[in-house]
Amino acid sequence: MGSTSRAGSVGSLGIVGGGVIGLAVARRAASDGWDVRVHRTEQRGASWVAGGMLAPHSEGWPGEEAQLAIGLESLKLWHSGFLAGLPGDIVTARRSLVVAVDRADVADLRTVADWLSAQGHPVTPTTTARDFEPLLAQGIRHGFIAETELAVDNRALVAALETACVDAGVRWAPPVTDLAEVDADVRVIANGIDAPTLWPGLAVRPVKGEVLRLRWRKGCMPLPQSVIRARVHGRQVYLVPRGDGVVVGATQYEHGRDTTVVVTGVRDLLDDACTVLPALGEYELAECAAGLRPMTPDGLPLVGRLDERTLVATGHGRNGFLLAPWTAERIARELAVFGGAQ
Repeated sequence: MGSTSRAGSVGSLGIVGGGVIGLAVARRAASDGWDVRVHRTEQRGASWVAGGMLAPHSEGWPGEEAQLAIGLESLKLWHSGFLAGLPGDIVTARRSLVVAVDRADVADLRTVADWLSAQGHPVTPTTTARDFEPLLAQGIRHGFIAETELAVDNRALVAALETACVDAGVRWAPPVTDLAEVDADVRVIANGIDAPTLWPGLAVRPVKGEVLRLRWRKGCMPLPQSVIRARVHGRQVYLVPRGDGVVVGATQYEHGRDTTVVVTGVRDLLDDACTVLPALGEYELAECAAGLRPMTPDGLPLVGRLDERTLVATGHGRNGFLLAPWTAERIARELAVFGGAQ
């Protein structure tokens, strides 16, 4: 067993991974009395590149009922307390507007809306989408509104969670390449695509996603007020407001660990974004980046117990920010069982 427990703590907890998942778990565990140490690298991972959408309705698709259920559960946690103590400007949008460009895209949106209604989670259809976002392209009328979805500034949230962790007594430690290096009563594997290096057999693979950041310039049309998600001739694009501009994403490729931003991906994202919101053509192209999402074969995260002192929290795919509160709660329940056995 580990030897790093502080006097009066429930026990010592070593978390491998300092992205949004690892930090959310660390903050919750520290609040429950655990002596927490987070092993992290200086490299920026998927949390740095993410769009920050909390969007279980507009991410949904028939056949993904399990993903929808946990996404909705986690969204409730965002609304009911996860943001407590964090800066208010972390939230950059408080609804999603999902729109379609052509008839086939409209049919896809109707499929999603009908499925959500059948699951007991209806969204609000509209044929006047430009009433909600007047800068949408002429001819875009059909869509639906997800009133409870949010978007957060991913980088600001990670920084705020780091501060909250420090305030709660969490300590930082160097990265590890072997779980034996984690000197703690309980270990949590939360290092995304690298989780299989610590626990061979975990079915997690990297899926590349490119994201653009467009910065508002003086004289440009104003920022959208909603997250705008669109289907553009079968492709999906999202536009997420930030304090100084818009995040545009995201491509999806199975290219191993390649994080090179390629011309084709940037071109497609810009073409689709400007098809939906033509005014973006006057914004500054401020950043192009690519991250690696930790995906699982069934699209569901791996969160739970691996052995008597090892837990896992990875495989969140494109929904790491959405599922951070749900993951922290699940790990907290596992830790409560362990702590009660001490």
